[in-house]
Amino acid sequence: MARREKKEKKKSNIVLNVILVIALLVFAFSLFKIITMMFPYYSGSKEYDKVKDLAKDTGDGEAGEPDAFQVNFDELLAINPDTVAWIRFDEPSVISYPVVQGADNNEYLSRTFQANDNLLGAIFMNYGNHSDFSDKDTLIYGHNLNWGGEMFSQLPETYKDEAFCNAHPYFYIYTPDGKVRTYQVFAAAVVNQVSEQYIMSYKDDAEYQAHIDLIKSQSIYQVDVNVDKSSQIVSLSTCTNVVQSDRFLMHGVLIETRDVKK
Repeated sequence: MARREKKEKKKSNIVLNVILVIALLVFAFSLFKIITMMFPYYSGSKEYDKVKDLAKDTGDGEAGEPDAFQVNFDELLAINPDTVAWIRFDEPSVISYPVVQGADNNEYLSRTFQANDNLLGAIFMNYGNHSDFSDKDTLIYGHNLNWGGEMFSQLPETYKDEAFCNAHPYFYIYTPDGKVRTYQVFAAAVVNQVSEQYIMSYKDDAEYQAHIDLIKSQSIYQVDVNVDKSSQIVSLSTCTNVVQSDRFLMHGVLIETRDVKK
């Protein structure tokens, strides 16, 4: 009887050890997958942290004044000649990045500002737009990531809220010619990736006015700012991470252009 109990106990220990080994292997594999999945976010974030050292508040003037923020475009262009601008928000303040323009809209989907392969990609202008922001509507893309909140990840979770938009209505675009353009957000919506809101060419003012009317009619909220056929706007696009074909698209109207303080 004692011998049988001993054998059964030994078998039980073997089974428990096998289960333990399997559990450890599953844990190790899961940990490996998590690390390999998160490493690109970490390395990409570190890269952009260094790039952000090339754009800083000068400390001159009142806090939050857009022209008191300087961007070293000489160094940015030396790193990447595709640089066309720098985009910055007061809030969410993490959105402060160089803007590039590739030969097409795929080039920077998984390539960083410094041309490294990375899931973060870059903030990039629609390849069909003029790089000097002279178009009626300039489109800029950025990823919405599942980790970390970098790139345009925080746009949907913040600007879908009308109260947040009212509290932080502006974003700023700096260009190599020493100008800073202030845009006021006037519309935001979840749209399909082939929405007519993405049409960037208009045969006349009436067609452009119809484009603006469409944007306003589909917006989550209405903002009391004048936007008409004479206005220039910038549209910011990112994924929703809910429906694959959906995009969060928000629009700002140009309200001021000024020189950056030297």
